[in-house]
Amino acid sequence: MDASMWIAKTGLDAQQTRMSVISNNLANVNTTGFKRDRASFEDMLYQNLRQPGSQVNAGAQAPTGLMLGTGVRVVATEKTHTQGSLVTTKNALDLAVQGEGFFQIAQADGTVAYTRDGGFKMSSTGQLVTSNGAALQPAITIPPNVSSISVGQDGTVSVETATGAGSQVIGQIQIARFANPAGLQSLGQNLMKETTASGAPQVSQPGIAGAGHLQQGALEASNVNVVEEMVNMIETQRAYEINSKAISAVDGMLRFLNNNM
Repeated sequence: MDASMWIAKTGLDAQQTRMSVISNNLANVNTTGFKRDRASFEDMLYQNLRQPGSQVNAGAQAPTGLMLGTGVRVVATEKTHTQGSLVTTKNALDLAVQGEGFFQIAQADGTVAYTRDGGFKMSSTGQLVTSNGAALQPAITIPPNVSSISVGQDGTVSVETATGAGSQVIGQIQIARFANPAGLQSLGQNLMKETTASGAPQVSQPGIAGAGHLQQGALEASNVNVVEEMVNMIETQRAYEINSKAISAVDGMLRFLNNNM
């Protein structure tokens, strides 16, 4: 196969991957706490036919080299952890993190996952859980017969009893921060897990040491900008088309060569 055909083919593969990333962003535009992905590209290994600075003759050196690229590839997909807008729900169990930090969620295998989705529900035992039934950590259990639930910006959870006995603090929500949140591994179900790239979690009370604070009665919307993603989609489509045309052009050149040799 002609080298230029292979190079254009790598461009098709890379743009197809970028289109998949954009499609996933648009599909999750209404997913609570979703963070948009971005595809990162890098050029592939070069064929070094002449080294820059090589000796051309006895008295001259080549000011530039002769290096032919072999294409492009997607090297990573990176999540952009910018703040999403807050949507007021007035639901006492809906919580949003303003600033850095993730809620800690207990998994069935004993590990802890992390999420920005604060749309919590109450289980049959009164425990705060995600929509999939996974428990918030540290565990918060709402006692029966309460008239109201309050969550402070510092994560303090208190309830007002129906008997009028006054306010009672029942727990403290903590959030986890990471040195490199882009290094977290997405698991689906709005969850991410720690990796060596993300670093170990730094667990603290909301509002302490740079951690974000909580807002009750609100949810963090996805940070996907639909207009920006549509522009990226058009750009990707045009790049895919031009790489396809490059393959067609090379095919025409080879056909001409075969027919006229």
